[in-house]
Amino acid sequence: MQKSNAIVITAGYLDSSSGKTAHGLIRGSDRFNIIGVIDPKHPGKDAGEVLDGKKRNIPVYATVEEFTKSSKEQAKYCIIGVATKGGVIPDSLRAILRDALIHGYGLVNGLHEYISEIPELADFARSRGLEIIDVRKPKKFKDLHFWSGKIKNVHCPKIAVLGTDCALGKRTTTRFLTEAMKKAGYRAEMIYTGQTGWMQGAKYGFVFDSTLNDFISGEMEHAIVQCWEEAKPDIIFIEGQSSLRNPSGPAGAEWIVSGDANAVVLQHHPLRKQYKDMEYYPAYIPELKDEIALIKTYGAPTVAITVNTAKMTSQQGKDYVTEKEKELGIPVVMPLEDGMDRLVAIFKDMIDKSIAQV
Repeated sequence: MQKSNAIVITAGYLDSSSGKTAHGLIRGSDRFNIIGVIDPKHPGKDAGEVLDGKKRNIPVYATVEEFTKSSKEQAKYCIIGVATKGGVIPDSLRAILRDALIHGYGLVNGLHEYISEIPELADFARSRGLEIIDVRKPKKFKDLHFWSGKIKNVHCPKIAVLGTDCALGKRTTTRFLTEAMKKAGYRAEMIYTGQTGWMQGAKYGFVFDSTLNDFISGEMEHAIVQCWEEAKPDIIFIEGQSSLRNPSGPAGAEWIVSGDANAVVLQHHPLRKQYKDMEYYPAYIPELKDEIALIKTYGAPTVAITVNTAKMTSQQGKDYVTEKEKELGIPVVMPLEDGMDRLVAIFKDMIDKSIAQV
């Protein structure tokens, strides 16, 4: 895949969970080469250091104009790297996008509102011959798939990376697992189910929350089957969305039932007691053992827990890992701190036992 140079707009949210699209792109993309981040709160800093303390040689600029004047490299695209309330593009962000067009950059948008349907931006882009990519735009009806049962022709292990809430890092964990298995010498593939996964260059997948409900199970199956037929992987990891019990958008059953997942890796944030942005509603994130039991009723065992340690001290994270491993009897790891090497043996065993190896 030929990578295009791009800058990412975070508009003051680089250091918050609202910048999770940018966070994924900063950590790595096979589709775009990220050469700058636009954020007025952190100009002059390295985006990687702002994100997690790791220098990645991605400078932060206050404005698009500053990037254009200062950078020795040229960018083709400007990517929206933040999640906004309701997925709309507010006036403040529209102004930055127009500035990007003025400076000659195409736009990549993963929000629910489409730039191609905002006349003042779409018309201006068209007049300048600049590309607009609305990642969340649904497929045409003729390109959608109903569930067919072909999933049973996929004979490698399929691992669903689910979570106890949204915005926990499921995509990052899925990518880390895929990379760990590749490093260990296996053919591993990731099925993306959100816009950032596409931006990071995952080849197989679909955008879950832009797909008509009747076709979600079919699109899930189609992505996995296509991956199996074309790439013949040893193992497939499927990026999760939301959680089984999140009232604002429950999800997860399709991964196990329609995607025929053989096992689950469950992502959790110990400090989060209520669902993100729903503190006003009396719904509480369940204990891990209860979520594992629910997942089992859908037909898949949970083989590992991955922990988001945001706002936890290093010692708190280590203590939690020790406590939960003892309680649950399965590996518990902190992806950002520990990596995924501890889990490779689990999946190696599953691969060895899979029909594909017989």
